[in-house]
Amino acid sequence: MASVSLIDGASPMTADAIVVATVSTGTGVALADGAAGVDAALDGALLPALRAVDATGRADEVVKIPTLGRSATPLVVAAGLGPGQPGTLDPEAVRRAVGAALRGLKSAGRVVVAIGAGTDPHLVAAIAEGALLGGYRFTKYKSTAKPNALRRVDIAVSEPAQADARAAVRRARVIAEAVNNTRDLVNTPANDLNPVTFAEYAREQGEAAGLTVEVLDERALRRGRFGGILAVGGGSHTPPRLVRLSYAPARARGHAALVGKGITFDTGGLDLKNAGMGEMKADMAGAAAVIEATLAAARLKLPVAVTATVPMAENAVSGSSYRPSDIIMLRDGRTVEIDNTDAEGRLILADAILRACEDSPDFLIDTATLTGGQVVALGNGTSGVMGTDAFRDRVVALGSAVGESLWPMPLEPRLRTRLDSPVADIVNLPTDRSASMLIGGTFLKDFVPAGLDWAHIDIAGPAFLKSASGYNGEGGTGVIVRTILACLADLAANAASNAAANAAGG
Repeated sequence: MASVSLIDGASPMTADAIVVATVSTGTGVALADGAAGVDAALDGALLPALRAVDATGRADEVVKIPTLGRSATPLVVAAGLGPGQPGTLDPEAVRRAVGAALRGLKSAGRVVVAIGAGTDPHLVAAIAEGALLGGYRFTKYKSTAKPNALRRVDIAVSEPAQADARAAVRRARVIAEAVNNTRDLVNTPANDLNPVTFAEYAREQGEAAGLTVEVLDERALRRGRFGGILAVGGGSHTPPRLVRLSYAPARARGHAALVGKGITFDTGGLDLKNAGMGEMKADMAGAAAVIEATLAAARLKLPVAVTATVPMAENAVSGSSYRPSDIIMLRDGRTVEIDNTDAEGRLILADAILRACEDSPDFLIDTATLTGGQVVALGNGTSGVMGTDAFRDRVVALGSAVGESLWPMPLEPRLRTRLDSPVADIVNLPTDRSASMLIGGTFLKDFVPAGLDWAHIDIAGPAFLKSASGYNGEGGTGVIVRTILACLADLAANAASNAAANAAGG
């Protein structure tokens, strides 16, 4: 991954490309703050050149202007922020614009970003994250792939030595690395990433980061009565795993439990999928996000204990696959009637949630590519969040603040009756498929202890994109890593008030 540095925006800027921002106004395209020095170096020709090629400043617009020898930098890249005023910079709009610009630069080794960050650490972080996320390339399986050309990103600021801005760059780099590692995992095909190799990756990375690591194989899963994980993974020649990563800093200000769905490939089981199976390598995106967020928490030295409980299985088809009408027993002894083998994620999550809650955490976040209903309701850009009302809304606010789109969804008590089974304690999927995203959350709610702050985040659509946008290319996005890290930081910062609220029953 490229290095990121702060440079003096008042000094001459030389690179392979300079990125500036534009906005769309009522009178046409305008240059955003930070572009004045670049425009002056071109003798005021930048804005006329943009207008000549019909630039609009709309969001995700990227226009390349060759400098034709007027500058030591051969290329200016104008990235659109969308409607607004030149002096008003929204961090997520900046993040998206910088990401879109870097996605379009294939051969630039050094890039300068001249957007008016001043010394605002939020804008500096947005630029750094946008550049590092937009510069991501997944070329592991291309036999003739060239190494990523991007080596260095310089951010033009008013005070390069300013401590808060430099700290923002360091944090942004750790976060971007976690997101890009999540993307790598999601983009890796299932013939290379299966429950065994995924668990080994988690072990290696966890131990390297100084975490406590526990990996349960199929024998340990049987001893631990993890019937959901074993049933879902029973049809594959690659056995299931349960990974536990624990980060325990000295004087931790609270304890967070994270759970992520790790279905390394989902055929649907005996209820075989009839469409979209090629994207099912991404059905472990929740697990990847949880693992990488936990590793990043350790690298950032966040003063909060984190335990990630990650079930991993391949939902395959064979003579040993679990069947519709089977009844399985989960870790706590409750039984589940299987209506549909393609509703497998909630089964492995239920086992993992039960295990995670045995540690008595202060709050629980689980995330999964759980339902097609999330895509129907919210599309590919927004994750659905369910759980305890106040904590759910807090997660939505924290995620929105770091640029991830989330929307709060209700879990109405009346939905639970639709999961009643005549032969078991609960059915994994009712015959009536309406409100399927909420039904998935309602199923999981059954296994969360009363009084525990809990959020379930369904990332089915946003985890894997078919077309590029902003700082996301095609494929895995690494979504929800930033939200999880924001929640962990918030827990640490507000530990005292959290404890008081819990003691008061708030």
